[in-house]
Amino acid sequence: MAKKNKSEGTVQVVKKPLSKRIWNHRGFYLMFLPVFIFVILTQYWPMLGIRYAFYEYKVGRTPTFVGLKNFYDMFSDPIKQHAFLTAFKNTLELSIIKLIITTFTSVVVSILLNEMANLLAKKILQTVIYLPHFMSWVVTASIFSLILAPTASGMVNTALQNWGILGTGEYIYFLNDTKWWRPVYYLINIWKETGWGTIIFLATLAGINPELYEAAEIDGATRFQKMRYVTLPALANTIITVLILNLAKVMNLFESVLVFWQRGVNDVADVISTYIYRTGLAAGATSDYGFTTAVGLFKSLVGCVLVLVCNWASKKVRGRGIV
Repeated sequence: MAKKNKSEGTVQVVKKPLSKRIWNHRGFYLMFLPVFIFVILTQYWPMLGIRYAFYEYKVGRTPTFVGLKNFYDMFSDPIKQHAFLTAFKNTLELSIIKLIITTFTSVVVSILLNEMANLLAKKILQTVIYLPHFMSWVVTASIFSLILAPTASGMVNTALQNWGILGTGEYIYFLNDTKWWRPVYYLINIWKETGWGTIIFLATLAGINPELYEAAEIDGATRFQKMRYVTLPALANTIITVLILNLAKVMNLFESVLVFWQRGVNDVADVISTYIYRTGLAAGATSDYGFTTAVGLFKSLVGCVLVLVCNWASKKVRGRGIV
């Protein structure tokens, strides 16, 4: 409500009391209420379990307050320290390398698609490349477990035998070999996520001014030179932005690793989320809820730091943050 002050010729805005404003907009608040309750129950209520990070809480026992002991054990207990640090190192290595590889392949594929002159073939190829993204990781794991199976029915091992690389009866267990697990994991991620990643880069390419290509052509630039001096510089800011935004999620690696995890490759495949799952949920009677809650809290804190760092980097590159 506005009141005009005649003596000064100004307009003074007088706000209604909060209770009256809420009552006047009660319809909107009633519509919002179910969503608010859902968010509280599913996102915030479970956060009360954070307190168990400071308790010794095992199956069949009453939780006992132990302060920072669980965090101390993470870095001092020989067995727990080795398992935790291995999972932490694997998380960073797998996430960052996967991010770099999939971003690189997305850029390359988007440039190649952009260079295609046949529009129909381009759309068909785009659709084919996008499809793997919509498959669940469980289905993906089932498909590649069959393809890479260390048996006569395994497509890859059979091909290697036919080409003379492997002898008759010799097989490579790709998903249970520490030498092969990571390369296979990266290749599967390229197959599944590259198509979806090209969407952002193709959108950027569509916004490039055609006059830049025309000017380059007049100057005698070849197709490769146009890609190098026009296309790639136009993509540079988008590539940096994608890397920054995805860097904030490097600690969230879970499902794509869990479906391919084997005990024999634990040293190269175990990440923090799978370590928490196996130690806290899948361990049965030996589950240590207190310690795994502490590991989960530590992971969240590291993720929070990464988000803040990425937000700072985003402000430097894009002029605005991500949060």
